[in-house]
Formats: sequence, structure tokens, C-alpha cells
Amino acid sequence: MFKEVLETVIEHTEGSLGALIMGLDGIAVERSLKEEGQDANLDVAAAEFTSLVRNAQRAGKDTGLGGLRELVISLDDAILLVRLLGQDYFVVLAISPEGNLGRARFELRKAELQIASEFAL
Repeated sequence: MFKEVLETVIEHTEGSLGALIMGLDGIAVERSLKEEGQDANLDVAAAEFTSLVRNAQRAGKDTGLGGLRELVISLDDAILLVRLLGQDYFVVLAISPEGNLGRARFELRKAELQIASEFAL
């Protein structure tokens, strides 16, 4: 089920490189990467950015602004969109800088609605 959701997100998002479902421990639950995403080591990048997701979660709670929902990381060669799935998991979508960011956010939100219940405690 997870693989199909990720593949749909990639298929519907112009400029997508790959999508992963990650745990806050940095371990991928599922992944679907295009060749460009494999070349860019997106699975390694997503694991590396896990600490940033944890820090953003903590900052939101510590400041009283609430829980983290979405995080966008814009790099020279890719834009990473992170959408939280419950407390301990998140989905990452990587797109090229020329990709459609609005569509990427929309597709990630749809994916969250489809699979978030699987990660609820």
C-alpha cells in the first residue's frame, strides 16, 4: 500500500525525484526513487535531515506554536518537502528546483490523508 501511494505522488508531481516514508529514527519504511533520486542518494539525505525534523518538532512545542506539520528544505539541486505522519513518522518528497512545488505540497497532503491512520497510535 505505501509503495503505491509514493509512486502515485511521484507520478503526479512534475519534477519529482523520489519519495520516502521515514521514521524519526532515520530508517526508511518505504521508498520509491526515480533514477535521478537514486543518483542523488535521496535515502541518505532523508536520513540526514531526520534530526532537523526532530529539532523543528521540539521548537514548535517549546515555543507554544504547536506541532510540526510540514517542512520545506530548499537546496541547490533539490527541494525536500516533509509531511508528518503522526508522532514518529514522516513522508519526504524530493523535487528538482524547477519542479512544481504547489503540486508537490498538494500530492503530499493527499498521501498523508491516505496513510496517516496506519501510523497513528
